[in-house]
Amino acid sequence: MNTKWIAPSILSADFSRLGEDVTRAVTAGADMIHFDVMDNHYVPNLTFGPLVCASLRKYGVTAPIDVHLMVKPVDRIIPDFAAAGATYITFHPEASEHVDRTISLIRESGCKPGLVFNPASSLDCLRYMIDKIDMILVMSVNPGFGGQDFITSSFAKIRDVRSLIDKSGRDIRLEVDGGIRTSNIREIAAAGADTFVCGSAVFGTDDYVKAISSLRGEAEKA
Repeated sequence: MNTKWIAPSILSADFSRLGEDVTRAVTAGADMIHFDVMDNHYVPNLTFGPLVCASLRKYGVTAPIDVHLMVKPVDRIIPDFAAAGATYITFHPEASEHVDRTISLIRESGCKPGLVFNPASSLDCLRYMIDKIDMILVMSVNPGFGGQDFITSSFAKIRDVRSLIDKSGRDIRLEVDGGIRTSNIREIAAAGADTFVCGSAVFGTDDYVKAISSLRGEAEKA
């Protein structure tokens, strides 16, 4: 199974000192930085765009950046995030008119593509696309807001996705986003996840080293 990755979400960071806050998280052991990109259209909130990603790269952040696009349509903004320094770009199949084309656009832009599935979304798309992606993100909350509680029915979906990945024989990361804490990360990892988006569980604490170490330690016990 893949090494466990902790991916703090900047949605919970201090934007008045974002570069410093993200650097602290990476220094504390974060494996990847997660961007929750919302457009006030596909989801009921508005966050940030490619300029924030570019600014962190200019600040000196070299860790992988994982951009989760909660926008519709998605194709227009993908090249901008790629140019800004994104590593992974994931999107919701229902936000694209042509999923295969969007995946190809991400790959052609120099990034690793992934698909995102909401709590009530069908996984049927994976039957046709799993050989073309590098990440699958299972939302364990409904997208649009930070700080929500983990939806327990997500465990079944995580297990289903892990089974599909294992059957594919491909090296695909299984990421989970929403309500992840030290109290539940072990069970989420046991269901098959290997990448964990954590917002307030990292940026909402005073000690990032302790927070990330505790999260990783619990995940690795699965």
